[in-house]
Parts: sequence; C-alpha cells; structure tokens
Amino acid sequence: MPGDTATSTTLVPLILVATRKGAWLVHGDAGRSRWRLDGPHFLGHIVSHLMLDPRDGRTLLAAAKTGHLGPTVFRSMDLGATWREAARPPAFAKSADGKGRAVDHTFWLTPGHPSEPGCWYAGTSPQGLFRSEDGGDTWVPFSSINDDPDYLRWMGTVQDGTPDGPKLHSILVDPRDPAHLYFGMSGGGVHESRNAGKTFAPLLNGLEVVEGFDVADPTFHDPHCLRLSPADPDRLYQQNHCGIYRLDRPGDTWVRIGRTMPPEVGDIGFPMVVHPRDPDRAWVFPMDGQTVWPRTSPDGKPAVYGTRDAGATWQRLDAGLPRAQAWWTVKRQAMSADALDPVGLYFGTTSGELWMSADEGGSWTCVARHLPEIYAVEVAQRPAEVGG
Repeated sequence: MPGDTATSTTLVPLILVATRKGAWLVHGDAGRSRWRLDGPHFLGHIVSHLMLDPRDGRTLLAAAKTGHLGPTVFRSMDLGATWREAARPPAFAKSADGKGRAVDHTFWLTPGHPSEPGCWYAGTSPQGLFRSEDGGDTWVPFSSINDDPDYLRWMGTVQDGTPDGPKLHSILVDPRDPAHLYFGMSGGGVHESRNAGKTFAPLLNGLEVVEGFDVADPTFHDPHCLRLSPADPDRLYQQNHCGIYRLDRPGDTWVRIGRTMPPEVGDIGFPMVVHPRDPDRAWVFPMDGQTVWPRTSPDGKPAVYGTRDAGATWQRLDAGLPRAQAWWTVKRQAMSADALDPVGLYFGTTSGELWMSADEGGSWTCVARHLPEIYAVEVAQRPAEVGG
C-alpha cells in the first residue's frame, strides 16, 4: 500500500565508476544530494566496466586489465568488501599452430535474463563474445562468431579498430525472451540472434558508413553504443560513428534521428541513455565530430541533448555545466540513468569528473572531481543504508 512504511523500502542510487586507474562505488542518499565515495578498488588497474547484478543486488563484476597479469574479471559477492579473480576469464581458444587471437581486455559486461540466474555475457577487445553460467567465475566462448570466417573478416585487424582497440560491446538481452540477443562491434556492425546465440545476423539497413566505403559490408560499420528501451523492447536507439539512429521492430531499417540536432553541434558522439519508462525519451552526449576528430566537447562547451519525441526534436541541457573551456568528452559506457522518479542522469568525463542530474537533465551538479579518466558509469538502486 502507498505510504505503508512497514513494507516499503526507500531506494537510493549506487553509482559504479570504472576508470583508467581503478574503480569507485559512489553511494547516494534518498534526495540524491549527498554522496559517499568508496574506493579506489584495483588502484592502478585499467577497469573498463563495473556492473551490479540486478537479480541479487549484491554481486559485482569488474572487467579489469592488470599491469602484470593481463586481462581478467573480478567478482565480489558483498558489494565490493572483498574481491576474487575469475577462475577462468574470457580467452580465445588456441589455434592449431598455437597462435591466433588473444584477449587484450574485457570491455563489456551484461547480466543475463532474470530467468537465467548466474548467466553473464562479456564482450572483449579484439571482438569476442563470451558467456558465464556460474556468476562470472568461469567464461567460455559463446556462439560461433569468435571463429566464424565471415565474422573474423568483418572484425578486421587490431589496426582497423578504434584508437583504444576494436571491441564487441552493447550486449543486449530482450527482457521478454532470453533467446533474443543483440550486440555491436567497433568495427563490424550491429548483429541479432533470435535462437539463443546459435546464429547471429547483421542488422544494418539504413545505417551510413564513412564516405568512400561499401555500406553493404559490415566491416565498415562502427556502432558506438546500442540501447534497448526498457519500456518498449521493440525500440532500439544507436549512437554510431555516422550519427544517431532509431529502430522500431519488427522493422529492420534504422532511421537517422540525429539530423534534427543543431547543425553546429552535430550528432556524433559515444554514449546514449534511454528513459526507463518512456520509449520516446533519450539522451546523448555529442562530441566534436570534425573531419579530424578532436574527441572533445563541441567548442569546449559540454552539454547533454535530450529528446522527448523519439528524435523528432532535441533540447540542449547544460544548466550547471561549464560554459566554456571544458575540453573533455564522455566515453561510450560512461553515461547512465537510474529508475527513480524523476529519473537521475549520470556521466563521467575523460578529465575525471562525475556529474549527475536529479531532474532528468534540467540541471547538473558535480559529484566528484580529480578521479582518473572515467571509462564507464553504471547506476543501480539499492535499499537505503541504515542511518544514511
């Protein structure tokens, strides 16, 4: 019953921050006005992604690259009080000649469907897809794509990839059907499976590529971030190397909704966030997409842009952000939203600042400064701490 304090629980945000030099857990209060930093965890290690398992609310996985031990995954069963390394982290199968590809780092972590407790997916650099069925302790290659000749060709070489390495990312699980999966590859395009990963197929219609390259070849497609609407899983949004797109299933053709962004800003960037209860609302953080990409805020004036009408129009949301001479940007995993009301938005910058808005982008405050370069930001809701 509303107002029944005996049965209701106050939820507060927990921000999970992965950086170039470690990870932090940032605990908020009910008003999202006070914050407590817990960290660093894995100081000095590159942490690409940090995720809380929403199915149990206490298990954390961290994708890390340690200085001497190489790429691995760490797991905590007690919200970061203690950590244990995976017994078998993601790794490609050895080829007959003992060569073949090697995982440089695990880049993306996704909890499996609620009907599959203990299931996790991981995307790596170079592009690989892996699955764990024991809560992230042991990982095995998932599907056939890691060794499929077509996929290997579409993945290209390490030199063909993004500046910090090619990667498989944005692993999405349809909340209605654990057999329905999506992922993105930089480069290599967007791919979909409807049979629990037995096969995947490209989903590229309507997407553009850099001028002079073949739009029909998945090799030249570079999705930056792929998001599924929690309120309507038949709607997907994408931030791409060539703009902002929307896809409404069962259709298979992406529509470039970024053309309605202000022309002086453009629609090039990395992160994208979708409202948890309204499929027409989404937010992006554009960056300078000139011919030689500076990868900074346009004109040194950072801003989030939001849409309330599925991309027909966009609104600049910069109240509280620096007005000039702020030359940072936000990486593809470094922007997220909570599910509270109103929705809270969060992003971390390449200059180590963590920003949040408790009013869906209406105004922004800086939660933390002077962290290492922020690689990923995720947000979970936790029961309020006693006495917090």
